[in-house]
Amino acid sequence: MCTVTFIPAGEKIFISSNRDEKKARSQALVSSHYAMKTGKVLFPKDTDGGGTWFALHENGNVVVFLNGGRVNHISMPPYRKSRGLILLDLVDSQTPFADFLSIDLNNIEPFTAIIWDDKRLFECCWDGFEKYHGQLQPLQPHIWSSVTLYEEKIRSKRKKWFTDWLRENPLPSTDAILHFHQFTGEGDSRNDLLMNRDELVGTVSITSLELTEKTGFLTYLDIKSRQSWLHRMPFTKTAVEK
Repeated sequence: MCTVTFIPAGEKIFISSNRDEKKARSQALVSSHYAMKTGKVLFPKDTDGGGTWFALHENGNVVVFLNGGRVNHISMPPYRKSRGLILLDLVDSQTPFADFLSIDLNNIEPFTAIIWDDKRLFECCWDGFEKYHGQLQPLQPHIWSSVTLYEEKIRSKRKKWFTDWLRENPLPSTDAILHFHQFTGEGDSRNDLLMNRDELVGTVSITSLELTEKTGFLTYLDIKSRQSWLHRMPFTKTAVEK
């Protein structure tokens, strides 16, 4: 939930996420398909809260969360509902961006949602008091780093790493993106993309989605076991034609 990239590459879109979490949290369940109210949704499941940080709907929409809103905040639990369950509320919809605008977020911990909705890209923030949102250019690459873990100086440095890497990899593959998310940095384990802070907080998994016109391919890499899984989500006819 703490580093996300969006990369347009020809006729494909790649959305990838490093999940940086407390090592004490339970290991997540590998990505799987779940039947929900509006259709099938593919996502890895957080076993502690039952939610997720990355989800693909069979209508082609995607929602990915980062911890924190526009600035760092002090966590003050208990909250009414986990952010991972809020993500599922948003993705279980034909219009996740519109649902972000209307959903009640009172007593929900701050988050940033990257929403791919009907081939439109949105950045949506909740700071604990107000919602903020903006539509982004889907033909340009983007990178986000969570404000709860990375100060502005480090976030800017990561953007430069991303820009430099894209210059050498203008049309990357999933494997190249996974390599970027694992091995980019300066040898600083606290702030490299694959991070580890005193074995208390670290990158526990990487999720990478390849979107084509008719299908999504979701790769889930568990860092501890070094195992990876690939799942396919064919999009519904309605999603392709909309």
